[in-house]
Parts: sequence; C-alpha cells; structure tokens
Amino acid sequence: MRADNPAYGALLVSCAALMFASMGVLVRFASGELPNETVVFFRNLFGLMVLLPLVWRRGVSHSLKTAYPLLHLLRSLCGLAAMYCFFYALANMPLASAVLLNFTAPLFIPFIAMIWLKEPVGSRVAAAILVGFAGVLFVLKPGSGLYSQVALIGLASGAFAAVAMVSLRRLSRTEPPFRVVVFYGITCTSLSSIPMLWSWQTPGIQALMQLAGAGTFATAGQYLLSKGYAYAPAAQIGPFTYTSVVFAAGYGWFFWQEMPDGLSATGTLLIIIAGALAMRQRKVPMVA
Repeated sequence: MRADNPAYGALLVSCAALMFASMGVLVRFASGELPNETVVFFRNLFGLMVLLPLVWRRGVSHSLKTAYPLLHLLRSLCGLAAMYCFFYALANMPLASAVLLNFTAPLFIPFIAMIWLKEPVGSRVAAAILVGFAGVLFVLKPGSGLYSQVALIGLASGAFAAVAMVSLRRLSRTEPPFRVVVFYGITCTSLSSIPMLWSWQTPGIQALMQLAGAGTFATAGQYLLSKGYAYAPAAQIGPFTYTSVVFAAGYGWFFWQEMPDGLSATGTLLIIIAGALAMRQRKVPMVA
C-alpha cells in the first residue's frame, strides 16, 4: 500500500528536480555539437541502458506486466513530445527560462481536466492560471522575433508535460515506479530511433559522455518523480518541482553567466506563484 508521507514525497520531488536541471546542463552542452533528434535519441538510449540490468534482475515479465498499456503509451508519447520541445528550447534560450517554460504544466492541467474529464475549473484556479499566463507573456516577450518562437516551443513542452503528468498520477495508484519508468524508456527509445534513419550524426566522445550523463540523470529523475507522487497528492508536493528552476538558474549563471532581465524575473515569479496555487487548490485529475 502507498504511504501518505508528504515530507518524504516533497524531498523525492526536489531531488528529481535537481536531476532534471543537471540533465538540462548536459543536454545544453551536447546540443552545441549534435542536432536535436540525435540528442533526444541518445538521452533515451542511455537512460534505457541504465535500466536494462535492473529489468534483467527483476525479470522481464514482472517489470512489464501491466493492465494499463494504453495509459503507459499515452504518458510516453506525451513525455517524448515534451522532450523534443524542451531540448530544442534548452539549446536556444537561457537554461532557467527553458526549464521554467517546461514547468508551466500545472497551468495546463485544469484545462485538460475540463476537456478530458469534464471537471469544472474553479474561480480561484482560473485566477491563478490568468496570473501564470501573464507571467508567460513576460518570459515569451512577444514581438522579440526568434526568441519568442523558441519560447513558444518551450511552452509547448509544458503543455505536453501536463498530459503526461495526469497520466503519471493515475499510473502511480496501481503501477510501481520502476514499471512506469521502464515502459517510458522502452517506448521513447524505440520511437526516437526512427528519425535517426535520416538525421543520424555520429557523436564525439565528449558528447557521448554528456549524453550518457544526461540519460542517467533523467532516468534517476523519472524514478524519483514517480516515487514521490506515490507518497502524496501532487497538490501537496507538486510545487516542489519548481526548485528545478532555481537549480537551473544557478547552473546557467555558473556555466554561461546567464542573468535574467527584469521582465523574465517578473514572469518567473508570477509563473511559480500561479503554478503552486493552482496545484494546491486542486488535485491533479485522475484518469478514469
């Protein structure tokens, strides 16, 4: 049975946020040498390689047996789409801004609940969402040309991540975290290998090491996130995912001397406040 331990769940989610921010740094470095399709494929491949010995030890049938294959597939497809968008944003805009736009998922979740599950959006949640999207406008800076286009792709990563989040919370009720991560790794690696037929580029040793590290950090983050949501509702611990923005800002300053301007800083604050309020006012909806 799943324990009700919000403090431990929050710790696990915060650790997952550190893993994802660390992955972002290595993806940013690797993207300087390789196209986005190659980076996504190797991130998934190395992440799966980390899991395979554990799958073998636990048994393939035990690791993959599930009554919810379509829900696993939905979560994986949306997660992969979010990854393509997120990695493109990481390569073309400040690290903290790319991570922040990926973490706009809580702003989209009420809309998904309304359309998919026919759940009404309360007035407080609606107000929080309006504040959050006002912050998004500050970060996107409409009219700023290419930067704005890249930021829209980063925002799309948040929308896809929102669908994946809804699926993840539902899966955590019946599926162990390891099985969720294994399905995700196998599906994403298989699908991301398809573009390699026309966009293959052999990575150098340094890029391979960076991608191996990114895959390892990402897999660890996925596992910690899956496990964290099993210990408490997302409404309680979800806001701790925003610590990833803080970690990313520190990395961006350390490696690339990136400092947010006034508009980006204001937008960041609004999005974090709105996302935290939206998650606390309601539970992440369950998939029937």
